[in-house]
Amino acid sequence: MLLYRTSSGPVLRSDDSLFSLSEDWQTLVNDPRLADTLKRLRDSASVAAEEAVAEPLAPLCDSQELWASGVTYFRSRTARMEESKEAGGGDFYDRVYHAERPEIFFKATPHRVVGHGQAMTLRQDSQWIVPEPELVLVCASDATIVGYTVGNDLSCRDLEGENPLYLPQAKTFDRCASLGPAILIPENGPIDPESRVLLTIHRGGEAVFEGETTLSQMKRGHAELVDFLFRHNAHPHGVLLMTGTGTVPPEGFSLTSGDVVDITIDGIGTISNPME
Repeated sequence: MLLYRTSSGPVLRSDDSLFSLSEDWQTLVNDPRLADTLKRLRDSASVAAEEAVAEPLAPLCDSQELWASGVTYFRSRTARMEESKEAGGGDFYDRVYHAERPEIFFKATPHRVVGHGQAMTLRQDSQWIVPEPELVLVCASDATIVGYTVGNDLSCRDLEGENPLYLPQAKTFDRCASLGPAILIPENGPIDPESRVLLTIHRGGEAVFEGETTLSQMKRGHAELVDFLFRHNAHPHGVLLMTGTGTVPPEGFSLTSGDVVDITIDGIGTISNPME
């Protein structure tokens, strides 16, 4: 099942049909038994037109936060070591990759997050900005993983490489993250670990970078990351957690205004965002 947040309310895609739901989005996504709840609501919901999900909103509510985890894939570890070696931080990320405690950091408040089709912002004080395609965990307030969505974690590699303490500036700014197009609500266990994560960057109508990985390449487990996120850190309305990237454009490649970034995860769909 796929759950969309739209301007007219939640819309459920199930068995190739769309259903309009009257329930409050915040209540839905904070339900630890969301899959069972949606099955029950589906039986009495009205059928929606395909146009209802043409322009979905980012799937988080105003009372939620977006957090992120880093160095969860070997490729990310290598890239972060490369970008920070001149600042003397080259081994920091290798140590994080092998440590018991993962890297978890605050990414964005809802007003800094955009949905499918909306523009993202390139910081003017950064010259090396890349997209990071990521699986995003949707968690209820009791730390139950209720669903999954697609995320783009824009990152300023030159700022972070200059000094790891600049991570908040490298990661958090206006329209620095995108989420969507929907939340996958699994009916039979967690998302398939062999699901592909695909990244395509278009420039002038041509693909200038393509890459992919699978969720199975993640070193950290989803439950492990959520456990650390919730340690002494309450999320009363639920929270979304980016799980890191395994696809990184080559050193020296930077997004420019007008680029379009497409990120696809099997079973969830594609989120596409132009860069400004």
